[in-house]
Amino acid sequence: MRKSFPPSTKVLDALAQLGGNIRLARVRRRITSALLAERIGVSHATMTAIERGAPGVAAGHYASALFSLGLLADLGKVAADDELGRRLQDLGLPSRVHLPKRRKETRDA
Repeated sequence: MRKSFPPSTKVLDALAQLGGNIRLARVRRRITSALLAERIGVSHATMTAIERGAPGVAAGHYASALFSLGLLADLGKVAADDELGRRLQDLGLPSRVHLPKRRKETRDA
């Protein structure tokens, strides 16, 4: 069984901001949360969770909400300006790091 770790505070803050932005966009368009939930095919409870920035909501639901509000293009801007990645690429570092293979332990009989 895989061990799951809770998201960091920074991740939770970013999701809360995203959810708040979705809510604000919905309110500006004078769309009820029930109507937006219907448009994206989720329950009203899930819509509320999206607007709160709940980490357990599928990323596809966030994307569907953005699409229904005409903001899907904004999703493409996420991580578009990868300054650190470009610097690392310019340094010529390998793109993948391979760990040494583990040796199989043998038992003495």
